[in-house]
Amino acid sequence: MGHAAATFAPLEAVPLTVAALLYARRATTLASRGRPVPLWRQVCFGSGVALVAIALFSPIGHMAEELVLMHMVEHLLIADIAALLLVLGLTGPLLQPILAIPAFDRLRVLAHPAVAFPLWAANLYFWHIPALYEAAYGAAPVHALEHGSFLVFGCLMWMPVVGPLPVPAWFGNGWRLGYILAVRFAGVILGNVLMWSGAVLYPRYAAGEAYWGIQPLADQSTAGAIMMVEGTFVALGAFAWLFFRTAQQGTERQRLVELAERQGIALDEGRAARAVAAGQGALLEERLLAGRDDRERA
Repeated sequence: MGHAAATFAPLEAVPLTVAALLYARRATTLASRGRPVPLWRQVCFGSGVALVAIALFSPIGHMAEELVLMHMVEHLLIADIAALLLVLGLTGPLLQPILAIPAFDRLRVLAHPAVAFPLWAANLYFWHIPALYEAAYGAAPVHALEHGSFLVFGCLMWMPVVGPLPVPAWFGNGWRLGYILAVRFAGVILGNVLMWSGAVLYPRYAAGEAYWGIQPLADQSTAGAIMMVEGTFVALGAFAWLFFRTAQQGTERQRLVELAERQGIALDEGRAARAVAAGQGALLEERLLAGRDDRERA
């Protein structure tokens, strides 16, 4: 097999295909019921699936077994960017059949910010322990478990920030900002370890590094630098989204309060803020308008 050949891993291809088919089926069902999933969310989910496939089955997947820096690229594509896109593609109605199963509904606690972040960080550091990192090298079941855990815990990590599940009342935009900073700081620590350790942590890549003409320490340091740069850009994008979201929510909250005042309905800013934060601003607006219609009919 060439050093830049594509790869195929059934243990990872099958679950990915099943997830994509189930998503498409549920989205079709919701559309037939007049509750379509927004197109941009479908594009996000499809892009996330495609990105995982590219990371695993394109030459990136094969080169990830030869260079630490390409293994880092593969992991960041799966655990960070693809996970974010997948979560952005989800809605409450899409998840409803899964959450209707009691066992899965109880698992929603894993998306609590105080649980999701420690699990994500522990998983990140666990798989970068040299012995475990190299155990996944060339062993299909362990490698599939590694990639699966990166994707699952990556999705859980993003869920409190952009996901459709309810979050605690205290987890407002300020806490989201701190949460994103904590996530990036955890990545920065690992990136610095890879960049400045001064020792080769993953000697099993020696043959691939020799083929590509890269010194082991340079390969490892570059992997750390890639992690730092990718994390910086993702964090900046998340910050920009968060500031935009804060401004948008403030505008929507004020609009609802003013609408209620015009309709002669008591609505305090706290209730309006909670509705907007939960994505229920449109529903609250309908209820306010319905209250006006009821009075007119009376």
